[in-house]
Amino acid sequence: MFKKLNKLKLHDNIQKKDLMIILQDVAKTISVYDLILATAILRDEGKFVQKSYRDDYLETYIKYFILRIKNVKEDKTEYADILVKKDFVEAIELLEFQFTSDVLYKNENDKFPLIYTIICLYTTFILDEPVHPVGTPFPGSLKVRFENGTYLCPVKDKQSDNPYAVCKLCKAKQDVF
Repeated sequence: MFKKLNKLKLHDNIQKKDLMIILQDVAKTISVYDLILATAILRDEGKFVQKSYRDDYLETYIKYFILRIKNVKEDKTEYADILVKKDFVEAIELLEFQFTSDVLYKNENDKFPLIYTIICLYTTFILDEPVHPVGTPFPGSLKVRFENGTYLCPVKDKQSDNPYAVCKLCKAKQDVF
């Protein structure tokens, strides 16, 4: 996947439709079994989430992973927009770093990193939405919101130094509450 994405980032004008072709080609390789395994990984990671909002957190993430891959596979929209090259290049570098990190992904047979990468790129660059969907819960009863045409995230700035966070590429702005 990254071979194709790195080739795409060399273009002067990176079109959404070209990115979408890559995402759909890769999404076709994601099976129901792969989604079940990704769900199991999310559930396992969820054990570290505060109990008070764990169920909402897991429901949002599990639905999001499964539905987004389905959306990518079925999306028939003819995208004509050009991506912001600098943002796209930075996103590919961040996701490739995460994808190849032994810290995050130890099982070479699971497609969780691939699913994660597809979802991040599709949501950010194709849909122009935040990585976490509106309503995603965070500690303190905080959630990602959409207000006055702007996506707002309660934790974006807190993750700015985390090399494994996709907050840097996310369309949401830091929420002020």
